[in-house]
Amino acid sequence: MELNVVDKNLFFVEVAERFKSIANKAIDEKGHFTVALSGGSTPKNLYDVLLEDKYQTVIDWEKIYFFFGDERDVSPMSEKSNYRMANEFLLKPLNISDANVFRWQTEITNSNEVAENYERSIKKFFDLHNNEFPKFDLIFLGMGDDGHTASLFPFTKALSEQEMIVVSNYVEKLDTNRLTFTFPTINKAKNIIFLVTGENKGETLKKVLEGEKNCEKFPSQCVNPTNGNLLWFVDESAAKLLSN
Repeated sequence: MELNVVDKNLFFVEVAERFKSIANKAIDEKGHFTVALSGGSTPKNLYDVLLEDKYQTVIDWEKIYFFFGDERDVSPMSEKSNYRMANEFLLKPLNISDANVFRWQTEITNSNEVAENYERSIKKFFDLHNNEFPKFDLIFLGMGDDGHTASLFPFTKALSEQEMIVVSNYVEKLDTNRLTFTFPTINKAKNIIFLVTGENKGETLKKVLEGEKNCEKFPSQCVNPTNGNLLWFVDESAAKLLSN
């Protein structure tokens, strides 16, 4: 694990530089780069940086394939949609082809069907056989105040899923279904980057990184790549309670 505590004024610049490095390495090695974006408001600040002119010529955007690590069970046109936010603030401004974007088809009303369709599209793209998981070049994750990541919330059924790539996960405290990558999918990634900002995350971050392991209570603790790099980017206000 690599922990990067960064001044808030440089936070998203440093993340963008790491994104560039990982993307270019993958493109050099195999001709394309696969990334799963995260939800919430934090990624928008990263997108703003990636839209700067200096990243237009140093990243071959046409060779990047975009996925989503989780999604709300809402219309893709909803203001709550992770896809809509990424599309408006990153994908459309970069003129990313629809063929390079793999979204959850949440216009389908049955969340289990949405998950089944997404699993099929991932299997097809990665040419997977039964019981195989994709190996994303990069998965972005956030961490909630309760320690959840993607839409793997504390004490929910999806935490124990070991066979499916993605699932629909009922979250009782929100009284809704969420769509999410499972832990086996996340932990197969070559690179995982957590983005954690804000003083309100400090207490939970300390428990996740330094406390006794309890994945049911703090799902973020179960992100542990089997053969990849785990990077935490944390701003100074979120890191203020950490021992080191």
